[in-house]
Amino acid sequence: MIPRIGRVTTGRRPQTRLGSLLAALAITGASLLLGLPAHADEPSAGAAPAPKEAPRVDLVLDVSGSMTATDIQGKSRISVAQQSLNEVIDALPAETEFGIRTLGATYPGNDKNLGCQDTKQLFPVGKTNKVEAKTAVATLRPTGWTPIGLALRGAAQDLGKGETTRRVVLITDGEDTCTPPDPCDVARELASQGIHLVVDTLGLAHDDKTRQQLLCIANATGGTYTDVRTQEQLTDKVKQLVDRSNDTYTVTPVKTAGTDKCESAPVLAPGVYTDREKFSEHRVYKVPVKAGQELRASVSVALDRPTARDYGVLLQATSATGQELVRGTDAGSSRTDVISTGLRWSTDDSKGYVTASPTSSSGSSKEKPTTTVCLVVSNSLAPQAGVQADPGMPLELTVDLTSSSPAPEGAAMGLGRGWILLLTLTLAGLVFGLLFGWIARWRIAVWREN
Repeated sequence: MIPRIGRVTTGRRPQTRLGSLLAALAITGASLLLGLPAHADEPSAGAAPAPKEAPRVDLVLDVSGSMTATDIQGKSRISVAQQSLNEVIDALPAETEFGIRTLGATYPGNDKNLGCQDTKQLFPVGKTNKVEAKTAVATLRPTGWTPIGLALRGAAQDLGKGETTRRVVLITDGEDTCTPPDPCDVARELASQGIHLVVDTLGLAHDDKTRQQLLCIANATGGTYTDVRTQEQLTDKVKQLVDRSNDTYTVTPVKTAGTDKCESAPVLAPGVYTDREKFSEHRVYKVPVKAGQELRASVSVALDRPTARDYGVLLQATSATGQELVRGTDAGSSRTDVISTGLRWSTDDSKGYVTASPTSSSGSSKEKPTTTVCLVVSNSLAPQAGVQADPGMPLELTVDLTSSSPAPEGAAMGLGRGWILLLTLTLAGLVFGLLFGWIARWRIAVWREN
């Protein structure tokens, strides 16, 4: 899922910006724009009803022998991970069901067959007794091998199935030493099962092989990869991921597939949708908007792999003939987790873009005319050298239709009021100047007489 973001630019028309309107938009995007809930008449056309399941997170911690290395601010990798986990456990939201799974924590021998089976639940996924969880973490000592693939399968079983998105947070300092199964293949296998599982990876080592494997795992499931350099960074990132699961669990996005043309684009009802967009690609979707309705849409694109500097995301609403109605943009110049923007457009602004006007058999209009609005998501992202372009980056699109809100006053009216104000101030200044001058001359005359 896509996390909450803070910088959004929007507008009602291309010439009029409302930059602060969407500043509170959430990435992950699970609650609708401006706090309005997602809804749909039919699951096939919009978002599914909000499930009642609690957010579920399983943290998979590498406790293999290499975690004894002391290269993070002079501390061992395992001690940094333990301290970070203590802070994360203390900050867990009450509604979050949290668990911990280890790999390489129990078998100290040299038999690879045994060492590569070494993964177990340290603390089951559920309501967390914080004292017991922190005590269990404190007992860990780096021991064995690194069966990441097997641990990911175990984490999926720990979390179980359901309608909500469940999150695995993998913390490791090295690549899998136990293939098969290859952890990338396991991640693709889990993603193909459609079980709403996202794997986020955090690397404590910085070699290319480890980085590429962790990127592959994250990419396959729509998760994120973070190259960890400090204890504070690790703590903050895990807290962010736990909070993200809490933000987005109430609505499960509906999978859709945008096209490159409006004519063949999928028709979307109000709801939350997920798709994937490749670098520098355009994805198009259609939304029918009736007279008297206002379209509110937002999009978040997760930058789940290293990208080139100076990038942007554009969300456009166009007519069926391609004429732009309104746009929203966001841009950046460094690595972030997500980039997002939004827009709003009312049929009151349509100016003849109506594409359907249902009538009764007698020819009289029975329904309000409908405008087909094409939502176009574009990006100017480029991958860094050596980064895979496939699959596309996770995209989350939020669509809502509400009653039209009053349009802001036009520029001409504002300009007219500006001229009136200027004329009023000029006349007032002239009168004040004349009055002040007359009083000054009178005081000088009185002073001379005395």
